[in-house]
Amino acid sequence: MKCWQKIATMLALALSTLGVMPAHAGEDAALQADKALAQESICTRCHDESEQKPILTIKKSRHGVKTDGRTPTCQSCHGASEAHVRNSTHASERPLVDAFSSREKATSKDIEACVGCHNSGKRTHWQGSLHERAGVLCTTCHEMHTHKDKVRDKLSQPEVCFACHKEQRALYTRPSRHPIKDGKMACSDCHNPHGTSGPTLLARDSVVATCYTCHMEKRGPFIRNHQPAQEDCTICHNPHGSTMPNLLKARPPFLCQQCHEPATHQGRVATLTGANANPAQAANTLARGCLNCHTNTHGTNNPANINNERTMRR
Repeated sequence: MKCWQKIATMLALALSTLGVMPAHAGEDAALQADKALAQESICTRCHDESEQKPILTIKKSRHGVKTDGRTPTCQSCHGASEAHVRNSTHASERPLVDAFSSREKATSKDIEACVGCHNSGKRTHWQGSLHERAGVLCTTCHEMHTHKDKVRDKLSQPEVCFACHKEQRALYTRPSRHPIKDGKMACSDCHNPHGTSGPTLLARDSVVATCYTCHMEKRGPFIRNHQPAQEDCTICHNPHGSTMPNLLKARPPFLCQQCHEPATHQGRVATLTGANANPAQAANTLARGCLNCHTNTHGTNNPANINNERTMRR
């Protein structure tokens, strides 16, 4: 008996002792393992270490965990492909396997093998999602025959996404950005590429809910809320990168003047000229601009703002 078969049998016996599974389950697991090994030997007698692209490294991935009853075999994904196996002609003339015959020639029909198992949890909304409608396939992003899928690693995942999302590649190189380059974040921390009920494949149902996952202090509750901060963070911020501090789309007062009416000082023309400048006008652009006075732009609990609830002071 192979070493891994012994481990599977011992594990099954241990679980049966604890009452987790019946005693005969160990024998059933061993029989299933033998059957799976026999099926795979049909493929591995030709597709071995001599393959130009590594094939057997799939055994180091989650698809190769033999103690897991859900682990697929070669034929589970590629099909029985009897014509491919029995035909003894030259390899170049041999009929292709039923599915995933080539990474470059994968079709939407091929991924039925993937969706057959991966159809719950974060992949519930795959059907009809932006990527699915755009013709993106599982093999477009994922590599199955490898122990290190690039898209599942935070350091290498962005490069896979940027292959299509060119604009985001440019934005993420700007001075103000999320720590994607450092490997502390990845695209999948905010987006679910397999589809969601929220906009732009966001991991949560809205922009603010997604941002609040990390920026909890901006959630509140506040006595006085700044409406844009509660409605959509991207009104003021560009989450993929900016040349302005704090991922702002523009620096104050220009950002603030896009919404605030010109009835009082916030609408005055900003200037950096010193001597002849009106002090109120100069204050709009000096240092942090509007934030020199209005420090709590996301909301405030200051009870002194009774006369003017929009001052957003600390």
